[in-house]
Amino acid sequence: MTIPDDPAFGLTSSRVDGFTLVRVEGALDATTRERFADGLAGSPGDLLLDLTGVTFMDSRALGLIVHRWQTNVSAGHRFALVGVRYSTAKVMWITGLAERLPMFEDLETALASA
Repeated sequence: MTIPDDPAFGLTSSRVDGFTLVRVEGALDATTRERFADGLAGSPGDLLLDLTGVTFMDSRALGLIVHRWQTNVSAGHRFALVGVRYSTAKVMWITGLAERLPMFEDLETALASA
């Protein structure tokens, strides 16, 4: 099944200080899962995933994030989340992953800790 593009959802990718920076805008749910998965798959090496613009996240999206985190760590690459908010990503706290995933308040802090 093909899901039409959602103008309220977007992914952009750029290079910043040796990282691939992927910025996400909109909801990460069943309707955007495939596009989100493709965006993560097309982001090689060290990855910063900026979730500042996320309005909602479901458990499927969290599963994709955890898989990418594990893949990066196993390959010796760096991985971090930026701008995660409890109000839009409660699933991270409910599952306990908020305490395990590398998360930073903003891009500058993430880059400084790398």
